[in-house]
Amino acid sequence: MRILLWIGLALVIASCARQPLEPSRVAVPALGPSTYLTSDGVRLPLHRWLPTSPPKAVIVALHGFNDYGRFIETPADYFTRHGIAVYSYDQRGFGANPDRGRWAGVESYSDDLKTLTALIRQRHPDIPLYVLGESMGGAIAIVAATSGLAHTDGLILASPAVWARWTMPWYQRSLLWLGDHLAPGMELTGNGLGIQPSDNLEMLRALGRDPLVIKATRIDAVAGLTDLMDQAQAAAPRLRIRTLYLYGGRDQLVPRAPTLSFLNRTDTHQVRLAWYDGAYHMLLRDLEASRYWRDILSWIENSGNPLPSGADRHGEVILSMTNRNRTK
Repeated sequence: MRILLWIGLALVIASCARQPLEPSRVAVPALGPSTYLTSDGVRLPLHRWLPTSPPKAVIVALHGFNDYGRFIETPADYFTRHGIAVYSYDQRGFGANPDRGRWAGVESYSDDLKTLTALIRQRHPDIPLYVLGESMGGAIAIVAATSGLAHTDGLILASPAVWARWTMPWYQRSLLWLGDHLAPGMELTGNGLGIQPSDNLEMLRALGRDPLVIKATRIDAVAGLTDLMDQAQAAAPRLRIRTLYLYGGRDQLVPRAPTLSFLNRTDTHQVRLAWYDGAYHMLLRDLEASRYWRDILSWIENSGNPLPSGADRHGEVILSMTNRNRTK
């Protein structure tokens, strides 16, 4: 009951008063050595990992909720060794930004991604460019890709956050309604839930010590996240870009049912599911993460080839079983 109460409170956001941060001014977007200047004049911390020779592809990486741009550091070291440049940034309200903990609005997050990919395309005009999004970052990538994201050759979605309101059980939807009566600034920590986001315990301990990782979350930020998940789930039929979708059978944060609901409404010729039974939500940093990195690299090099791990074949079986059960 305690777990259900916390989850419900974390999601009681149907009508919470929330005010996305307003643009401060109009600016010419630009990439600096360590910052990304957005079109409304906000400077976001920028991180980059570049190979020693001219890159053969580029990844723009989007972090998950309460995380920040350096989430991709270890995978990025792997990708750069294979000739792929990686860029990431601390999204508004996260990481080293002064507005930490505040939700900026789905449109702002989507627009920031669109603008950055255009800037990076200018810097790397003749090579493939991919957007990799983890959890919340995956949901932002989906929304952007279905609302005018250009300059991009494909998406890599790692456990994307697609847990929309309408996929939740009735008691959670009831608790959502109570959001009208909660203070948007109330903070939740999630302590004691017993949720395991990864089997890489040393990595999780490091995140716990990292001052840039948010530990207590405002309810209005969770409200914004759920708005984002609503839009990402609804966008499934409009996802028309080449996509590699990675999901772990041990994901305790984004449930299996909304994930399969999303996938079953996408174009199977464009979206390939890689299903890893032993992977957790933060699969890019799991103990077996190098296996998943190899699949991403293989897909970037030739998206028509089977993945080295065989997770795409397993994904086809999972989806076919789901479809059979739906037709019974």
